[in-house]
Amino acid sequence: MYDMIIIGAGPAGISAAIYGKSRGKKVLVLEKKQVGGLIGTVSTVTHYTAIIREESGKTFAERMKEQALSAGVEIRYENVTETKLTGEIKKVVTDKESYESKTLILANGGSGRMLGIPGENLKGVRLNAPKDGLNYKGKSVYVIGGADGAVKEAIYLAEIAGKVTIVCVEDELACIQEFKDKVAVHNNIEIMPHSSLTAVYGNEAVEELEFIDNKTGKKKIVKDAECGVFVYAGIVPNTQMYTELKLEDSYIPVDDSMQTEIPGVFAAGDIRVKKVRQVATAVADGAIAGIQAAAIC
Repeated sequence: MYDMIIIGAGPAGISAAIYGKSRGKKVLVLEKKQVGGLIGTVSTVTHYTAIIREESGKTFAERMKEQALSAGVEIRYENVTETKLTGEIKKVVTDKESYESKTLILANGGSGRMLGIPGENLKGVRLNAPKDGLNYKGKSVYVIGGADGAVKEAIYLAEIAGKVTIVCVEDELACIQEFKDKVAVHNNIEIMPHSSLTAVYGNEAVEELEFIDNKTGKKKIVKDAECGVFVYAGIVPNTQMYTELKLEDSYIPVDDSMQTEIPGVFAAGDIRVKKVRQVATAVADGAIAGIQAAAIC
């Protein structure tokens, strides 16, 4: 029996665990893949207070893990398959074991949104910039998305690839001004505005890409064998298993204490209803959830 089980080891989950542990609680973190969540997969971490110079998602995640383990937090790498949220004792079932706790914090964030287009599963599509970028040194890459996360990765890839094309549905980039300014100084970045990637063709790897102009409806086929396609089309919250909760657009509503409608069940980070999804707000959510959960168990 645990005092607190946290599903997800991203910034929100690790923050909640550290605060819960500091209050003398028996805490378990369950993580499907690795500590860090989505932030652990990005090329650079920006704007978070007190990050180290040239902070990458990998280094950020490593330091989070080290801090949690040093605090005595127990982390198990298991895939959660079922939860029982109602009742005084919460139950969590994984692919390896089942657990019980007095409180539960849902912090398993979101997954990258699929485009749902033909050829999306071809080799060379849905790549990860820091992991796969070097494979496209001097080649062409396409970054799908014009928001902050997409443009930040495009800037990173511009130092490696021969040409970077940012494909965005808006008339112009939807990112912050800092990133727009950085794009402007890279001669090898091209912006394809009001456009969408609608299909990818090839035998095993990408050979041709089909785009549509969202204003004119005109389609364009681009032959670009050996190119890479990096998709940053937003996230889908990982709430599918939480059938006992009422959701808003697939996100979990919470109060100021990060508590859901079910007593003893909290939600923190990207998985909850909120306006700003940043590392800073995820960590704040986790701190609040960890403190409030500890207070009732």
